[in-house]
Amino acid sequence: MCGVFVFFVLRALGELVLYRPSSGSFVSYAREFYGEKLAFAVGWMYFFHWCMTGIVDITAIATYVRYWGAFAVVPQWVIALVALLAVVGTNLISVRWFGELEFWVALVKVVALIGFLIVGSVFLAGRFAIRGEATGVGVIAHHGGLFPTGVVPLVTVTTGVVFAYAAVELVGIAAGETENPHEVMPRAINSVIARIGVFYVGSLVLLGLLLPYTAFRDGESPFVTFFARIGVPAAGSMMNLIVLTAAFSSLNAGLYSTGRILRSMSANGSAPAVAGRMSRTGVPYVGILATGALALVGVGLDAVVPDKAFEIVLNVSALGTIVSWMVVLLCQLRLWRRWWDGISHRPAYRMIGAPYTGIATLVFLVAVIALMACSSDPIQRWAVVATICVMGPVLVGGWFLTRRKVLRIAAIRHDHTGQFPVVAERPWPGRPAEPEVIVEGPGKRGE
Repeated sequence: MCGVFVFFVLRALGELVLYRPSSGSFVSYAREFYGEKLAFAVGWMYFFHWCMTGIVDITAIATYVRYWGAFAVVPQWVIALVALLAVVGTNLISVRWFGELEFWVALVKVVALIGFLIVGSVFLAGRFAIRGEATGVGVIAHHGGLFPTGVVPLVTVTTGVVFAYAAVELVGIAAGETENPHEVMPRAINSVIARIGVFYVGSLVLLGLLLPYTAFRDGESPFVTFFARIGVPAAGSMMNLIVLTAAFSSLNAGLYSTGRILRSMSANGSAPAVAGRMSRTGVPYVGILATGALALVGVGLDAVVPDKAFEIVLNVSALGTIVSWMVVLLCQLRLWRRWWDGISHRPAYRMIGAPYTGIATLVFLVAVIALMACSSDPIQRWAVVATICVMGPVLVGGWFLTRRKVLRIAAIRHDHTGQFPVVAERPWPGRPAEPEVIVEGPGKRGE
């Protein structure tokens, strides 16, 4: 079900990207459709979200590394710190290093998942038993059905599912740096949807048909569990190495994203001007270092509460993901409204079933937050309450401290990153939107 709603989020983002490509992504659209206040709040929420995601990733890396006995004696926080320093260093070198690392990590993940899908399908088609237990639909039927522990635990793990889909919006952040976004972005978005369907949903369905839910345990990847149970321990270690690289990939992508989000925000006055500084190799090093510094909180959590660190930051990060998706949907709904009123255009690549699918997805996301707030899991409840009680006052205070600068820059409207403007003309209430501004080249503007 989450996969269906993620599909709608991606389609909504795709429509926004092709309406007006921007390396400011949905923060830029929040500014255009709802004003500077929402853009300020969303930008900082997204930055905070990726800081939390970084903490999740370094905690996962430490957990996966300790799978091998030789590293079991190494404190979890030490491994987390080494992982953080390694990825921050890679991002500070150049964008090329980021691209190279992501290419090879993605290739390894895809090959590994294809390998699992092939081996798992063979076991399923051949009805081979795993440790004396048959595979197939009976695995689910004989172990409590679809909800063996009730509906409440299913709600509890929804945040983990949401987190697993996090970062799909990164395809929009790169839009402003794409040479031909109107050709590239639809293919990229459709490919993301296809990969989710095959590799993520397909893998989970296959795992559910191969092993009972009681076979999986905390601190170990389900793929590692599968290969270990079929008697291939070396393959288990190999899969653990692969999920380890996946965690590195997520951390790497998060640092790439936040560096550029902060640079975009600094151009609009929402972040300090120093956040917009670039290195000679074109790396927004201040934003990357700031994210890395905040991720040190995760190192502290790994030192103080290593058993709870992952769950704490996972729930907080999932909230950031939900808020980001909600903003994407709200912006697409506002674009649809303006198109319906005849004051704006919509690209050929559109949200399917708008506005009803967007509204349904918003209702689902609000329901997830409500269920988290009412969850029997104290960590989930704490995550919602703490995020509201801490981030709310911080964002309100931050807005009052920076609003003069933000509004002064908004009146000028000239800063941009990538090939397209970070910001766009926003219509005043009661009058049509100004013509769309497109950057034609360095220092040039056209309408």
